[in-house]
Amino acid sequence: MLGNFQDTCFHQLFEFQVKLTPDAITVIFDGKQLTYQELNFEANQLAHYLNTLGVGPEVLVAACVERCLEMVVGLLGILKAGGAYVPLDPHYPQNRLALMLEHSQTAVLLTQQHLVESLPEHRGHVICLDGNSETVACFSEENPESGVTRDNLAYVIYTSGSTGQPKGVASSMAVQ
Repeated sequence: MLGNFQDTCFHQLFEFQVKLTPDAITVIFDGKQLTYQELNFEANQLAHYLNTLGVGPEVLVAACVERCLEMVVGLLGILKAGGAYVPLDPHYPQNRLALMLEHSQTAVLLTQQHLVESLPEHRGHVICLDGNSETVACFSEENPESGVTRDNLAYVIYTSGSTGQPKGVASSMAVQ
């Protein structure tokens, strides 16, 4: 049992739920589904891969994906690696995406193969969640130990702000 949930990060609560109901369906999208165990294994493999790319506490990872099962794997994988995600809507204008990527200085960009050509240039690693499955599948399915705490960043969301320029708003791992 985890005890005091106030000191627990979201991904740790998820891992606790995996132990309770590993075979229960946790996400369904477009006729596909994942159990808690399957989602946990896939997110763990991605987290271990992200760790090899330098993702850990306070490292920002951009996620520019359309809604799909891989999006859930990606966001959970980032949190399990200890990183913080920066959600980018693939339907935003290219100049807005470019500004957000430049400002956030993300080390890694998670996306989908069909979006790569339409995205602005990114200096970090680009990982296609639907195209790097063989690489990611080589990594451990075990829960990673990232050392992240509730005080570390979980995500940075960009708002339009009063000037029309995107501004990042950060939130910690603390479960509210």
